[in-house]
Amino acid sequence: MKRETDLIDVWFDSGAMPYAQWHYPFENEEKFKQNYPADFIAEGVDQTRGWFFTLHAIATMVFDSVAFKSVVSNGLVLDKNGQKMSKRLGNAVDPFKTLSKYGADATRWYMLSNAQPWDNLKFDEEGIVESTRKLFSTLYNTYSFFALYANLDDWSADDAGVMPVADRPEIDRWILSRLHTLMDAYHADMDDFDVTTACRRIEVFVNDHLSNWYVRLNRRRFWKGELSDDKRAAYATLHECLVVVSQMISPVAPFFSDWLYRNLTSFSKLHPVSVHLTDLPTATHELLDEALLRRMDYAQHISSLILSIRKKEKLRVRLPLRRILLPVLDEKFQEDVDQVKELILSEVNVKEIEFITDTAGMVSKKAKANFKSLGKRLGKNMKVAADIIQSLDQEAIAKFEKGGALTITVEGEEYALEREDVEVISEDIPGWQVASEDGITVALDVTMDDELLAEGTARELVNRIQNLRKNSGLNVTDRIDIKVEALAGIEEAIRKFGDYIKMETLADTLNTSSSIGNKVEWLDGEEIGISIEK
Repeated sequence: MKRETDLIDVWFDSGAMPYAQWHYPFENEEKFKQNYPADFIAEGVDQTRGWFFTLHAIATMVFDSVAFKSVVSNGLVLDKNGQKMSKRLGNAVDPFKTLSKYGADATRWYMLSNAQPWDNLKFDEEGIVESTRKLFSTLYNTYSFFALYANLDDWSADDAGVMPVADRPEIDRWILSRLHTLMDAYHADMDDFDVTTACRRIEVFVNDHLSNWYVRLNRRRFWKGELSDDKRAAYATLHECLVVVSQMISPVAPFFSDWLYRNLTSFSKLHPVSVHLTDLPTATHELLDEALLRRMDYAQHISSLILSIRKKEKLRVRLPLRRILLPVLDEKFQEDVDQVKELILSEVNVKEIEFITDTAGMVSKKAKANFKSLGKRLGKNMKVAADIIQSLDQEAIAKFEKGGALTITVEGEEYALEREDVEVISEDIPGWQVASEDGITVALDVTMDDELLAEGTARELVNRIQNLRKNSGLNVTDRIDIKVEALAGIEEAIRKFGDYIKMETLADTLNTSSSIGNKVEWLDGEEIGISIEK
């Protein structure tokens, strides 16, 4: 090599890159025309006056053209407290140690999902751990669950006999509708260079919809002994979800995505050998079902509110409760919830849902002004307006929640209030606990009686006995005899629900004893003796 002495300026040289890289105009004219101007450029914000400018300046002088069509100006990587990293401050992170410890995919996913590329990023190693837990661990566990049962049944990804999606159970059609809705949103985000929102959408899908809802609610379908049409549909549905997710995460997590994809398709003749040789999938709009998505959203939302009450009140999920009161938003709401009612009741372990139109005396609500949205509009009248909103009666609040107009008059001037201007708060009623979010309110009857307590104890016993069965190496079809230590409430639970316990655990006999040596963890820090014999 020899040094080039005819140097105008280093930035001028960098601005000549689009032509110099092809040795244009001396050769490669066709290649140059195919690649110019560039679709996209990304560099740090400090390149604005340097590279970004000189690229355009030269392109304008030589071709009367721009040098690139789109630009993302990357923010800086700061320490977790928002300070610029420097050796002097001792807050610099060694990227090679980070990559060695956490892997490239987890590091990259954290950085791109945590902050928009054009914003500064406060880098915290704990965030990488959280990214690993939220996405990669959940995906790994979901894949492992699928692989375990698919291998046991010798199910193939090329299974030509799987029923059409339209004939599959509603839960399958729902998750595929969710998946294809995600595909549409993902493409729009990525086309707009909004990789952060795209990554977050994938996390929500994997955690909230695929793992915590679809797989959890369908475990029994995968556990079934024979490879039925229903089971094949479940395999095909989950397989499609995992393959498409592997494709969508591949630009950000190239190594994990390829590992996942190859494991899912290695025995298939219909799939390319690597995720990076596939085309990014596009949504099949025939699979999108807005009504189904809406119904299942209600099921998830209502279940989440009920479970939050249980958690707050320290009511175990295996302890059954009597009633949920659900104020009706509109006729369509009740119709939708009715179609997923059994799913909700099973999920939250409650006996019945009761719809109510008049919430007076059952659900008490108060209205509170949102100072953030109203402050700019009302200015000095804000305090008076807040008092008026706080004094609204139950009827006015109910009408407003259902979409009715709400206008208040302050100092002779009328203000029409939007939904975001008013926060509606539900208050607890004796014997009930209330939770609200996004316009949906639920009231849970938390009153206990002997029947509910006995059933809850029976469910806890089934759980402990099933764990013992699993750990003792019994076959799933083996019959057993059970003895249980007669702690408080045990005999009552067996008297009322003994048949249920025996049916669930494949037991021929179920008896109590004053003392049993084999102890397992029980409720409230206690231990209980349980023995099982084949």
